[in-house]
Amino acid sequence: MFGRLREDVRMVFERDPAAKSTLEVILTYPGLHALWFYRVAHRFYVGRHYVLARMISQFARFVTGIEIHPGAKIGHRLFIDHGTGVVIGETAEVGDDVTLYQGVTLGGTGKEHGKRHPTIGDRVMISSGAKVLGAITIGDDCKIGAGAVVVKPVPPHCTVVGVPGRIVRVAGQPVSKEIDLQHGDLPDPVSEAILSLTATIDRLEARIARLEGKTQRDGIEIDTSL
Repeated sequence: MFGRLREDVRMVFERDPAAKSTLEVILTYPGLHALWFYRVAHRFYVGRHYVLARMISQFARFVTGIEIHPGAKIGHRLFIDHGTGVVIGETAEVGDDVTLYQGVTLGGTGKEHGKRHPTIGDRVMISSGAKVLGAITIGDDCKIGAGAVVVKPVPPHCTVVGVPGRIVRVAGQPVSKEIDLQHGDLPDPVSEAILSLTATIDRLEARIARLEGKTQRDGIEIDTSL
């Protein structure tokens, strides 16, 4: 047990440059507190003490602002940064070395029974406000952009952004096994689309200007208005 606690604290230092001391991490990191409460609640849930398990998880939600259902399955070294508004559903499964930012939801899409929450692979990074919904699988080493809504499975080594979430980058080869926290470098497909349209308009205006110049030289009058 103490080995697992040391692993949790070490994980914080690896992923948060703001961490200054072990005492600070133990006392002031709500993501760490929520994870510890979850482990206690999960033991009771597995033992079929469902009400007690939910009471513990709800207390953790009140204290940390993070709601992890005691029925969820969570791997090693989950890091929840800041964490306010994070929700992890009952049948969600989270792999090793996953990073979640504030406002992330691993939720369901209906009232069906059985598996209804997502499965998250290893080394996945899910940015602020992203929603991953339904019994879908997010492959290893994926990155989900801020505010994305993902409702379809995502293969490994992909970057997903937008509403609904769409894959905008697939690595040609496996990415580094180091944990990637550079969510500020994710592409912006809306901006890219606007830039593409602007470039097209510039080309059309240049062609119209050349055509108008040619007609004036040749003494021909044509209507070039749209």
